[in-house]
Amino acid sequence: MTADAVWRPDTNPTKPPLLPGDVYRPDILAVIEQTIDSLRPQLRELSDKIHAHPELMFQEHYAHDVYTEFLEGQGWVVQKHYLLETAWVATYTHGQGGRVLGVNSEMDALPGIGHACGHNLIGIAGVAVACAAKAAMQQLNIDGKVILLGTPRCHPAPGPPYSISLSSSLAMVRLQVDYGGKTAHAGLSPWEGQNALDAAVLAYTNIGLLRQQIKPTHRVHGVFGGKDWAPNIIPDNCTVDWFVRAPLTKEVYDTTDRVKACFQAAATATATTVAFTNELIGNELVQNKALGGELADVIRKQYGNIDYEWGISSASTDFGNITYLMPALHPGFSIPTVPKGGNHTKEFAAAAATDTAHEACYTVSKALAHVGMRVITDKAFLAQVKLVFEEDKKSRGF
Repeated sequence: MTADAVWRPDTNPTKPPLLPGDVYRPDILAVIEQTIDSLRPQLRELSDKIHAHPELMFQEHYAHDVYTEFLEGQGWVVQKHYLLETAWVATYTHGQGGRVLGVNSEMDALPGIGHACGHNLIGIAGVAVACAAKAAMQQLNIDGKVILLGTPRCHPAPGPPYSISLSSSLAMVRLQVDYGGKTAHAGLSPWEGQNALDAAVLAYTNIGLLRQQIKPTHRVHGVFGGKDWAPNIIPDNCTVDWFVRAPLTKEVYDTTDRVKACFQAAATATATTVAFTNELIGNELVQNKALGGELADVIRKQYGNIDYEWGISSASTDFGNITYLMPALHPGFSIPTVPKGGNHTKEFAAAAATDTAHEACYTVSKALAHVGMRVITDKAFLAQVKLVFEEDKKSRGF
């Protein structure tokens, strides 16, 4: 099935067949739209609070408290400090049995530039989707469970107006590399030292040359720093943090091996030691084609356009790891930006606080909630979602 295909597997004889131009379960979509529209003031207040109090990864204490307080007020069962100090999970169950819909809200900001990736919007999008699904289950007596977690779901990015993106993203390996050497007086007896900073600089140069021989779809980039450095002391330590990216997980591993060789060669040349720590893998984003096809259907019929190119196609997200474990969807949504003001800039942080950005966030939330409710209510559709996931596992080897 292509990503543009529209699923029409509903064979419930008690409901009329879908006609051309219809969306699946207009009654569900009506509840979703009414719920999110009614929550607009509260969602905007949540977003503004988070945007005004940016917190780095694993330090989102303010965001943790704001979100959990809001969800408790909306009748959710909330478990605070879930597995991590700043993580949380909110659960709603209706009836007996039924299926489970997982929804995510990201909360963290970036060092120095605040919410320059729009995570204030991602956070409220997850809340909006979950609350809309909860309302549909209550009002239409649909059995099932909704679980809301504090991790990514959909992502803002520069793009065409009124457009939703279903692009993939790059797989990524994070490397922390520690060089060890020996201090010495930089003027009096530098030959007694082993310069860890020189090793890092040489590795940087090695990787710069390597870039000529890697595919243009791959990315290698990093920064370095150290402790207790001074101009008249040969540095005996240097830590470098690097990202290696590629379209597929198997490709990123191959390029990472070549990057590691650059680090090792630098250690040999400078007579320093090298150690690799905190090596973390982020899989590429695998958009489930069945879920994406349903999202494309409701977007085109109700809200705007679907695209498969812009979005976060050349970036990475840890939500890719989730798509390797279960069927999932992580669309992008366009917000207005200025030239050279894309993700991870101060200009994008300002764009993420605009009225237009929030309108785009509400739109994608409505569409996502509708897709989620189809998973809960349509057994045949869920079977197709699972089939597509198994096909992706075979084709990508995960």
